[in-house]
Amino acid sequence: MRIGILTGGGDCPGLNAVIRAVVRKGIGEHGDEIVGFRDGWRGVLEADTVPMDLHAVRGILPRGGTVLGTSRTNPYAVDGGADRLMATLERLGIDALIPIGGEDTLGVATRLADGGVRVVGVPKTIDNDLDSTDYTFGFDTAVGVAMEAIDRLHTTGDSHHRTLVVEVMGRHAGWIALHAGMAGGANVILIPENPFDVDGVVAHCQHRFDSGYSPIIVVSEGAKPKNGDLMLSTGEQDAFGHVRLGGIGAALASVIEERTGREARAVVLGHVQRGGTPSPFDRVLATRFGLAAVDAVHDGQSGVMVALRGTDIVRVPLSAATAQLKLVPAERYAEAEVFFG
Repeated sequence: MRIGILTGGGDCPGLNAVIRAVVRKGIGEHGDEIVGFRDGWRGVLEADTVPMDLHAVRGILPRGGTVLGTSRTNPYAVDGGADRLMATLERLGIDALIPIGGEDTLGVATRLADGGVRVVGVPKTIDNDLDSTDYTFGFDTAVGVAMEAIDRLHTTGDSHHRTLVVEVMGRHAGWIALHAGMAGGANVILIPENPFDVDGVVAHCQHRFDSGYSPIIVVSEGAKPKNGDLMLSTGEQDAFGHVRLGGIGAALASVIEERTGREARAVVLGHVQRGGTPSPFDRVLATRFGLAAVDAVHDGQSGVMVALRGTDIVRVPLSAATAQLKLVPAERYAEAEVFFG
């Protein structure tokens, strides 16, 4: 069988582990030929491929990023894009396609599956906001990076008696902020699902100062206040129509400094969370996803995504996985609120 594989959207630790698993199992157990498409859906549009043999995946397990490259190309936003995708797959004799990505990449995959292409998706989003799977790889690594930063910031914050606002990734879902903030002992965690009260945040900071310590605030890039102030974006959009966010950390730090009379600094972790070697959890999860995707292809499945439920890898409809985002529920945020102030 000739299987195509691609990685789309933002990179994250664990992508290479999936690629390695698909190649090792596909070739080793089934005698498949694996064709890598460079830079996500752009590679399919332009028939830009690279052969993925055993030599190509040797040593890539601990590497961050993706050896195939990635992009946010939306083929359905390109004139004749859908026809070009189908033409490439037919011309190259691709029997099945394994796209690795989040809601946008898998949204394209869903449409291809509806059009008759055999597609088995692998969930990838550093924000952990893809529905129908308990966890996505890359998330654990990102939380670990953010937690280590918070641990380090506690000591410098206390030394200088200043507030430190840590801005982490999370456009619509606050999973990274929630987990990193709880693990790092943050005094306030702000997430997109719960618009925050600026007065309440300032009060928590002042309470922390009054106790003899300095506050650490962890805020998702997509968090917003109840009154609508401090909502920032660059105004730029990607190919899927998402506005590029940024600046909430600096804006919030400015308000806290003005209101408390104590110095406040913002630390934006940004793409540091995406880079570097994946954690053990992410390496294992990504590997299991890759193996399960090959099994699904050879079982004749299509229009499905492999997913983690508890400790089991299961198959779910792509349509269900991409229908809505998995957001932080109120009860999970309430657990974190116990430690605010």
